[in-house]
This record gives sequence, C-alpha cells and structure tokens, in this order.
Amino acid sequence: MSTTTATPPVNPAALTFRSKVYHFFFDPHGKETYAQHVDNWLAALIVANVAAMLFEIVPAVYDPYKRWFHLFDVFSIVIFTFEYCVRLYIAPEDPEFSKARFPRLKYAFSLYALIDLLAILPFYLSAFVHIDLRILRVLRLLRLLKLFRVLLPALNEFIEANRGRTFREKVYALVFPSPYGGKLHEYYDFFIVFWVLISVMAVILESVDSIHYNLAVEFVVLDTLAVLVFGFEYAFRIYSCVEDPRYKHWFAGRFRYARSPVAIIDLLAIIPFFLEVFLHHLVDLRFLRAFRLMRLFKLTRYTGSAGTLFAVVRRELPIIGTSAFVMMLLVVLAASFGYLLEHEAQPEKFENIPTAIYWAVITLASVGYGDISPITPMGRMMTVVMALLGIGIFAIPASILSSGFMQELQSQRQHFENELFAMLEDGVLSDEEREKVEALGKKLNISPHQLETLIDKAKRETKARLAKEHFVPPDILASNPLIAKAHFHILAEQMKLLAQHSDMQELDRLVRNAVDLDDDHRNLWAALKKLELGLPKEAQNNSQN
Repeated sequence: MSTTTATPPVNPAALTFRSKVYHFFFDPHGKETYAQHVDNWLAALIVANVAAMLFEIVPAVYDPYKRWFHLFDVFSIVIFTFEYCVRLYIAPEDPEFSKARFPRLKYAFSLYALIDLLAILPFYLSAFVHIDLRILRVLRLLRLLKLFRVLLPALNEFIEANRGRTFREKVYALVFPSPYGGKLHEYYDFFIVFWVLISVMAVILESVDSIHYNLAVEFVVLDTLAVLVFGFEYAFRIYSCVEDPRYKHWFAGRFRYARSPVAIIDLLAIIPFFLEVFLHHLVDLRFLRAFRLMRLFKLTRYTGSAGTLFAVVRRELPIIGTSAFVMMLLVVLAASFGYLLEHEAQPEKFENIPTAIYWAVITLASVGYGDISPITPMGRMMTVVMALLGIGIFAIPASILSSGFMQELQSQRQHFENELFAMLEDGVLSDEEREKVEALGKKLNISPHQLETLIDKAKRETKARLAKEHFVPPDILASNPLIAKAHFHILAEQMKLLAQHSDMQELDRLVRNAVDLDDDHRNLWAALKKLELGLPKEAQNNSQN
C-alpha cells in the first residue's frame, strides 16, 4: 500500500519569497499546492515536443508550417530554461540539498538537474556552434529524459509499496486500480489514453487521400506500435485478472474476464490488425480498418460517465421502451397516411411505405432535409400535425435520460457521503480510508477542494453525533442519582482511555489554547491532570512535564 510523507502545516505568511515558490510550485509532499499541476503540464509539454520532432521528419507536414514549429520550439526552450533557473534558485529550500554547504552546486550536479540541462543545452549550443540540423534533432530527443523527473519518484513509490509481493500482484497493481498502484498506475493509464487518442486520430486522418499519400508508411508504423501497446495491455490484464476475487480461478476466472465488455473492447482494438495481416491474401479485409475506431471505446474504462449512462438506461429501460413503442407506432401510421395521400401526386418520391417511413422519421424528428416533402394540401396539413407531435414525442427519451442521469449522479453522490460517514464512525479517517475516499471522489469527478469540504462536513457532523449520543439532559441527571452515577462512571472510563491513548503534551496544549473552552473547562482539565487517572508512568511523566 502506498504511503505518503506527512508534512507539518505551513503558514504562508511566515515564508520568504523563495520558500513560497518552493512550497507552492515544487514541493512534492506539500498539501494544497500546485506542484502536481506543474509536473503534469511539464510532462504534457515534453510529450508535445516529442510529437513535434516526429512530425518534423515528414516534409509534407513540416515545410508548410516550418515557422510554427520553430516558434513552438522556442516557446518550449523558454519554459524549460525558466524551470531550470527556478529550480536552481530554490535549491536551498529543497530538503535533499538544503543541508549541503553549497546547495545550488549540489543540485546542479544532481541527476535531475543534468537531465534538465541536457534538454536545453543543444538549443543554445546551436546559436554559437554550427550543428547539423539532423544531429540537432537527435539531441533534442534528450528532452524526453525530463519525463524521468516524474516517472522515477512514481517508480520508487511503486517498488516500495509492492515490496515482497509476487510478480503477478505487481502487474495487477500496475494495470488495475488498487491501493498498491500509486502514481505509476495513473501514468500507465495516461499512457494508454494517449495511445488511444493518437491511434484514433491516425485512423481519421488516414481517410484523407492527400494525407494518406504523404504519410502512408508513418500510418503503418503508428498502427503497428499501437497494436503492440494494446496487445501487451490485453495480455497483462488477462494474466493478472485472477488477483481480483471475481476472477479467482486460473482458467475459468480468466475466461470470465475475457467475456466482460471491457475485455471484448480491448480485443476488438487489436484483432482487425491481425486478421488483415494473416487473411488479406484470401479476402479483401480493408473494411476492417474502420473497426480500429473501436479503440475509442477503451476510454470508457477511464471515466465513470459511461457506466453512469448505462446504469440509467438499464433503470429506465421500461419507460424508454414504452416511449419507443409510441414513436414507432406514430412513424408507421404517419408513413402509411403519407403514402396514401402523396403516392398519386409524387410516385417517384412516395414510391412505397418503407420510403415514406424515411420521410416520417425526419419530419417527426424536426430535421426536415427537404429531399422528400408533400405537395398536396392534405399531405401538408398532416406534415404540420406530425411536426408538432414530433416535438413532444421525440423529446420524451431525451428528458427521461436527462432526469435519470441527474438522479443517478445524486444517488452516487449520496452513496459516497454514506461511505464517508461510515469510515468516520470512530471519528478518525485513516490513511487507507482516505485513499479509498480519494479514489471514490476521483471516480465521481469530485474536485480535491470539494472532497476536503465534504470530509470536514462529515467530521463536524460525526463529532456532533458522538457528542449527542453521550449527552444526558441536566434535569434527568439532577433528579435521578442512579443515572448520574452511571453517567459519571462512563465519563470517568472515557477520561482514562483518553489519557492512556493520547499524546498528553499535545492534548494539554490544545486544551489550554482552545477558543471554544472557558476557564471552568480548563480548571477541570487541570484537576483531572493532577489526579493522574489510570495513567501509565510514561504518561504521568509527560503530564507532570
């Protein structure tokens, strides 16, 4: 299970400018900072640089937009140079270098700093030393090394979290969501999403004859790489799925997973390539290339929206079926009357009832292409009635799905809050429970700020509930000594537990500085400390100190 390094709260007002820059933009362990966003944007810029360098080797793409490629390169160098200088400036604030005699010098010779320097150095060298353009392009690939700044910490975290686990368990943690995946699993998902988008974009552009003529070889190479990536992903999932209790058996479990919708989509993403390679000499299978667009459905794994939509459709299926029956009945009746009224006047357009069905659908849907339209007075009158009916009839499924979608989102949000309150039954949210809450929040597209607000709300309500459960009305305590004695016994036992299981020094400081406690509460606390109720010797010493 991944572990996070706890950092003490930081008071921004007490920080110097250099400390603020480090804390808010580069501290990997700081809370409520922008360090993760900075790393993500820099990683996206690095990937964009690599894509630009690949396009530069294609004259048909590079030559018309040479100036824009150059401007993007300059922009990237400016960003990477600024990043290098800022990191060099804040090196004394980084715990890794702050204890050194010369922290900036130590940072300058660190692995990450050398990678950052190699990423920008070829550009500046080309301004003073003549470097062949082809060599310069190769040197610019060194920018890809900057990804190690993001990947290496994630890899180390993954190795530490999975220490002592089997190879199959590690593969499962990498490709499936689990507490052991950490950041590396997130980057793996991003890598797969990136290839899905690239491969789908390639399929779309390949249909343009002029682009396909200039990039035919590149499209073949790109598709081959995409199939390799998706093929390994499919193999990893089939191999490690047995770690999931739902697919426990070594054969039956894998077969059950292979029949699941997500696994079928993964298979359809790669199988057209192999069918075309091995069976092209028997039959023309070029039509299978269009099925490569099925890779787009792989994105449904990384968003909860598709699952929410399917759940809404399943729940509202009877109502949707009823409205679909009404629509089909109206379409058939309208087409039949249209055929009877317009066949004699336009036999070439209203040739038969199936042709009239096409006209009825586009009329009821308020599309009205105009390729088929009635010319008789009765036909036009019926068209007006159909258009008015279609506004309401065809809007029913859309309104059902819309309201159902909102209800499903509210239901999932309520389920999330119930899970949160269940975890806070004891008033404490452990690291494991917090990871689970964050995973659920991410699935429901709840922002970190909203998540913290919900957690604070749950803590307050849980605290109020616990206080209410232990509250006895004063009139009952005053009128019934037995109840008062029993309540006193409960409170005394709770004070013993509080003293035995708490950091007394920290608790004493919090009580003395609390704004919601008055002098009577503090005096009572001082008296209880003197009694040393059931305290072990170590706690007694801390209390006396």
